[in-house]
Amino acid sequence: MSRAQVLILPGWNSSGPEHWQSRLEAAHPDFVRVEQRDWAQPNLEDWAGTLEAYVARATGPVVLVAHSLACVTVAHWAGADESRVRAALLVAPADVERPDVPPELVGFAPVPLRPLPFPSVLVASRNDPYCSLERARTFAHAWGSRLEDAGQAGHINTASGHGEWPLGETLLKDLLNRCTETHAS
Repeated sequence: MSRAQVLILPGWNSSGPEHWQSRLEAAHPDFVRVEQRDWAQPNLEDWAGTLEAYVARATGPVVLVAHSLACVTVAHWAGADESRVRAALLVAPADVERPDVPPELVGFAPVPLRPLPFPSVLVASRNDPYCSLERARTFAHAWGSRLEDAGQAGHINTASGHGEWPLGETLLKDLLNRCTETHAS
């Protein structure tokens, strides 16, 4: 089996040049960033459609690396028979049902609470201002994701000091290795 195509899925307003996703992409030129048409005014149908188009264009198996609102996009998009995606790393999901959610994100609610059709790791922080650890646990349980507690890591973005993020790279390498081992046998 060929190595999986890694798709980087930034959240609302994209990931700036110092964000861990951008650094990961820069370090791995074969990784592909999913470019949404409108980062500032996200639309669920558009974002899910764009994700679908990128997955459909991939020439082999796919691993998703999603942050924040992109995690919710993956949960909405993933169908029951999504065989092209081998795994997903879901980092700091946005709780779009919280009372203080920005109006731009309301269209992504409610968050689907059904199993994802591929293995996933959900990384959550104990002090994420956009999703409580309890809510992240609910998502992980519903999606069938392994929960990784990142401790006091904020929203796991540049503002919380996560330009370089070794844990993320380690988790992604582990997912890629497991995908290769699982499909090589």
